[in-house]
Amino acid sequence: MTAVDPSTTAGESGGDTGRDILAVAREQVLERGEGLSQEQVLAVLQLPADRLSEALALAHEVRMRHCGPEVEVEGIVSLKTGGCPEDCHFCSQSGLFESPVRAAWLDKDRLVEAAKQTAKTGATEFCIVAAVRGPDARLMEQVRAGIAAIRAEVDINVACSLGMLTQEQVNELAAMGVHRYNHNLETARSHFPEVVTTHSWEERWETLQMVRAAGMEVCCGGIVGMGESLEQRAEFAVQLAELEPDEVPLNFLIPNPGTPFAHLEVPQGADALMTVAAFRLALPRTVLRFAGGRELTLGDLGAEQGMLGGVNAIIVGNYLTNLGRPAEQDLDMLETLKMPIKALNDTL
Repeated sequence: MTAVDPSTTAGESGGDTGRDILAVAREQVLERGEGLSQEQVLAVLQLPADRLSEALALAHEVRMRHCGPEVEVEGIVSLKTGGCPEDCHFCSQSGLFESPVRAAWLDKDRLVEAAKQTAKTGATEFCIVAAVRGPDARLMEQVRAGIAAIRAEVDINVACSLGMLTQEQVNELAAMGVHRYNHNLETARSHFPEVVTTHSWEERWETLQMVRAAGMEVCCGGIVGMGESLEQRAEFAVQLAELEPDEVPLNFLIPNPGTPFAHLEVPQGADALMTVAAFRLALPRTVLRFAGGRELTLGDLGAEQGMLGGVNAIIVGNYLTNLGRPAEQDLDMLETLKMPIKALNDTL
C-alpha cells in the first residue's frame, strides 16, 4: 500500500481527498456512524504525535455517541494452561517453545471460585480459556461441568475461548448457554504467516463465522506490536470491521521469555494509543476492550488516556500467564473517570 499524507488526505472513501483525516472522520464516523476505510485508518495511524490528543478526543466522542458511557468489565481464567501444540510466536503456552509455563488444569471448584471473585468486581462476563488447538471430548466435558457449576452459584455471563471449533462443538457450546465466544485473528491476514505456521488465518475466520451463525456473540481481536507494519495494522482493523464482532480485545505484545517474539520491544505508549483511536474510528459501535500488555505499554496514565480515547471495556485482574494489576485499581480508575460499569441485566 502506498503511504498517504495524513494531514491532507482522507483516503479513497467518499471522495474526500485533500481534507484532514480527523475532519473527515468527525463527519463520517461520528455523525454518520460509518467506520473508516483501510486507507483512512492508515492515515490516522500516520498522524504526528502532536495530534494524538485530538485523535483520542474524537475517538472518545465516537464511543460516547455510538456505544454510550458504560464500561463492560470482564474476568478471565485458564481452565487448561500450557502444553498447546500450536506455534503462535507470542505465546508462552506453546509446548513447542522453551518457556517457563508448564501444562496444568484447573478443577471445577477453583473455576467456580474464580467466577465468584470476578462477579464481586461488578464484572458481567467471565471467560473460560484453554490453551489448545481446539477442544477434545475431555475438555468439552469439563467445560460443560464448569458452566453448570458456575450457573448454579454465580450470576454472570459465561464466555469461552477454546481454539478452533467444529460445527458440532459450536452447537454444543451454544446449547450450554455460552454467551460469547472469543477467538482472536491476532493480526492482519497478510502478517499472520509471520506469527503462526501451524494453522491458518482462514481456519480461525471459519470458526468465527460458525460461532456467529449459532447465535453466540463474537469476540475477536489481536495483539499490537508483533512486527506488523502500520499498513498491516490498518488492514487488520478493516478485516475486523468486515467480521462485525460484538467485541474486539486489544492486546499489546508482552515479549515472553522463550518465545520467538522474546526479542521484540514492548510497543510504545503513544503508538499504542494512536492505535486505540484508529480502531475505534474503524469500529464505531463495537465493544473495544483493553486486554493484555496495557500495564507494560501504557501504565496508569496511558490506561486512563485509552479509556478516554475510545475504549469501553476492560479485563480486570490477571491474564492467562501474565500478571495484570489489581482489579480494585481499575475499578477506582473507572470511578475517577465517572464511567459506570455496565449492569449484568443489560447484557442478557
